[in-house]
Amino acid sequence: MTADGRVAFAAALIPEYRYEGVTAEIAVRCAPGRVHEVALTLAALDETRSVEVATGALDVFVELHAADHDALLTLVDTVIGRLDGVVDIHSAMVLRLLLTASDWAPYDDEPTDVRRHAIEGTALPEPPVVDELDRRLVELLRRDARMSTTRLARELSVGETTARRRLARLTASHVLHLRLHADPAVLGYPVEARFRLGVPHRELDPAIRLLAREPALRHLVVTSGGTSLLGYSSHRDTRDFQEFTARVFARLEGVTSTETALLMRTYKRAGFTAVQG
Repeated sequence: MTADGRVAFAAALIPEYRYEGVTAEIAVRCAPGRVHEVALTLAALDETRSVEVATGALDVFVELHAADHDALLTLVDTVIGRLDGVVDIHSAMVLRLLLTASDWAPYDDEPTDVRRHAIEGTALPEPPVVDELDRRLVELLRRDARMSTTRLARELSVGETTARRRLARLTASHVLHLRLHADPAVLGYPVEARFRLGVPHRELDPAIRLLAREPALRHLVVTSGGTSLLGYSSHRDTRDFQEFTARVFARLEGVTSTETALLMRTYKRAGFTAVQG
């Protein structure tokens, strides 16, 4: 399963938690017959984290991260906008990252610290300062997330105690995700969905707390635009998904719009390419 990308060990610093760069959710409208080609090209870009196609319009949904707004505009307009088969592009900025796949643990009894903060409506602790040594350590783990502290120390030319202390400080915070990345289908959740909700600002925090309590939810962000919440969920089957939407969305106050779709194919997930050409 590691060979086909469904299971992989991953290590990454999360820039949103460190207020670095800009993250955007992009919907790329494609001409008929060009979706697969466009999605493959987008998945090959270093800036994209996730690329998928869902039910509904011929859109490829992309999450990407850029250094700043100017770099984002260049990427969207002169790179993605010029791809053969692209008809239109809609972008929304991620204003607040609430949950990631690292907070999706359907078989765990207790929520992660990040999910617990979302449920309680409390702010995450201030992120630790990340220096060049930390970044080099994370880069080594990105190449081999199972690297021992002895080898980390040797590669970094520091003492093993220093390497162990640095790693412990980062893993104890929410800025480093060091985890086993698995396709939800491998864990028994083959049905994946995405949803967008229009929620007034006065109802946003209660909606976030309610959604965060749902174990099926594996990604949640606040975005710019007319629909303020974007989420992803994983389910055992379509009946489970239908029950989830009927039960959860009915409890949300003040929702002005709801849009749901089932993922048909995932090309890139958490930075890992899932579909080859």
